[in-house]
Amino acid sequence: MIPALPGDIFHEGQVLNNTWTVEGVLGRGGTGEVYRAKSLVTGRVVAIKALSAGFSGDEGYLELMRREEAMRDILHDAVVRYSDCSRTPEGHVFLVMDFIDGPALSEVMAERRLGMRDLLIVAHRVAEGLVAAHARGVVHRDLSPDNVILRDGRVEGATVIDFGIAKDTAAGAHTVVGNQFAGKYEYAAPEQFDGKAEPASDLYALGALLLAAARGEVPFAGATPGEMIRRKSEPLDVTGLPEPLAGLILWLSAPRIAERAPSAAAVVARLDALLKGAEAAPARKGAAPRPQPARKAGGGGRIWLILLLLAVMLSGGFFAARPLLFPALPLVQPWRLEAAGGEAPHLSGPAPDAASAARIAAAFAEAAGASPPQDALAPARGMPAPGWAEAVERLFPALQGLQGWTVLVTDMRAEIAGSAATPAERDAIAARLAEWAQASGMDLVPRLATAPTLLMPADLDALLARAASCGPLTSDLSPGGAPPGAGVAIRGALPDAAAAAALAEALRPALGERALRLEIETLSPSLCRIRAAAADLPEGGIGIRLAEAGRPEPSLTGIYRPGDNPVADVLVPAELAATPGAELWVAVEETGKVFNILPNMTDQETRLDRIGQPEGALRRVRVLWPAEEAALGQGRIAFRVNDRDFGKAGIFAFVTRGPLFDERRPGDESAAAFAEALAARRAADPQLILAATQRVLDLRP
Repeated sequence: MIPALPGDIFHEGQVLNNTWTVEGVLGRGGTGEVYRAKSLVTGRVVAIKALSAGFSGDEGYLELMRREEAMRDILHDAVVRYSDCSRTPEGHVFLVMDFIDGPALSEVMAERRLGMRDLLIVAHRVAEGLVAAHARGVVHRDLSPDNVILRDGRVEGATVIDFGIAKDTAAGAHTVVGNQFAGKYEYAAPEQFDGKAEPASDLYALGALLLAAARGEVPFAGATPGEMIRRKSEPLDVTGLPEPLAGLILWLSAPRIAERAPSAAAVVARLDALLKGAEAAPARKGAAPRPQPARKAGGGGRIWLILLLLAVMLSGGFFAARPLLFPALPLVQPWRLEAAGGEAPHLSGPAPDAASAARIAAAFAEAAGASPPQDALAPARGMPAPGWAEAVERLFPALQGLQGWTVLVTDMRAEIAGSAATPAERDAIAARLAEWAQASGMDLVPRLATAPTLLMPADLDALLARAASCGPLTSDLSPGGAPPGAGVAIRGALPDAAAAAALAEALRPALGERALRLEIETLSPSLCRIRAAAADLPEGGIGIRLAEAGRPEPSLTGIYRPGDNPVADVLVPAELAATPGAELWVAVEETGKVFNILPNMTDQETRLDRIGQPEGALRRVRVLWPAEEAALGQGRIAFRVNDRDFGKAGIFAFVTRGPLFDERRPGDESAAAFAEALAARRAADPQLILAATQRVLDLRP
């Protein structure tokens, strides 16, 4: 378990549904948290997945939770067992499932490499779990090393979890949920990019999972959407993996479903045979013999060499001549060439002959500004394809302008990393490399960045100010700035998802290689209009306390449902309330309308020294009442949420020096009219408003 935080959804010792006692936090994500809990009745230890308040009312996420709960009928030791889906009185949705004590496969593969037999056992367990899930018509869609737990740390206890796909916006997270795609790019089958998910998609993910576990790293899926789709149309790269593992991975992860393993049951059968040693290592489907270097035409003088050698052999010098007839070059497989520029230039690898080695060395020296040692490239046999040496030679000129570059060529795959001074220069280098790769037939893996420069808060200020249509937008950048690779969070509110997408697009050039995390609350355009008119006002220590009629505890979430009776108090520091002439003005915005609740048609009193009650160092003024008390009159206002209310409303409170408006406002008016009047009043008297605050009322069906 990990340390608790004040903002956690649940806390140690809390009892849920009169059954589950929370023992601690197991993990946190962008949409919620996972807890360890114990049954008060049976003592059974479980894991509880809880959605954050912001997602507990989102129908899409609720559907994902319900999907997981539907898995309760799958009773197999290799599949996590689900038992209950509930909602707390505060609105948090949580799911109860088996607690599996052990590390995730992703944790294990980060620490050590699993042996062949261990990998086959993990695959066998996962395939068994998929047989059970697929028989119930359930496709996992997000199978990855994160979602396989090794019970008690044993490969024989591998268990598949998380059948509901949870979306995560933390920096570095890659699970995506949407109408067109669901899963992790690195493990998703090609058909998932078209919005399709079939049992065969889980088998593809199992193949990619095995590849990741065997290599100890996540498979590279591509840097752009186009590259991802292209790479998904090609078999996974199993270079260097032994049989039968390589063949198994290729069978599981064939790009075309028709060439993929036919079912999870067939996978179990094949693994049974492999684990019993009954199956010989299968030949890779479609594997072609490696091309041999072509013989050069011509060479009329060759007859004289043959006659000379014949003479040497007839004179008893056969063994002396043998090295000339049969040069013993080492066999290299795969062909791996490494090179680096910058402060420590380096070149090493094979070459098909001395002439090719000299040309590659010269091209490297021109790019790196330093000549490599004479023995940097060693002649060898086993060249992966004709033209390989020429392709490597042409690569180095394409690196011009790239700083601190490194090159790793493995057969026909080239991994190139480095940085450029500006994004424009980086893009130009990327274009040259792409052209080189197309001409040479190389599989290019570029990892290009801009030069290490800090992103300062001032670099984003203008962009955020232009996009701030619903109050201020802020970043979490420290005064010292953020280096390339760091994550940047933007916080605030916007009127809709389209505005959030536009903000992300506008920020992208400034962020460069940095990951963007939008912590944006989506409100309505009318609510945002008022928030914008009330922007930059001092808070002055005032606050709004929300509750529900009949419940003494405050509502921290502000979530209300049909039948609920919201209660609201404005809390004003006593010192501020005692300011001569101080008044309190309160309005509620809902679905484009503003209801002026203080003052209102029956209660015109707004002087803070005449309304409310002292409460320690505060003055409490009730502005939304329980319906029973409002029925007594005296200008008290109450409302109940009905089944037509949906969306986010806002309550605004202003402490002013004198009347907020020059004329009496109607009981209700358009949000546009209220915002316009508020902006005009602020412009006419900038010192009028002493303090202001606001709260969101989240009305859900």
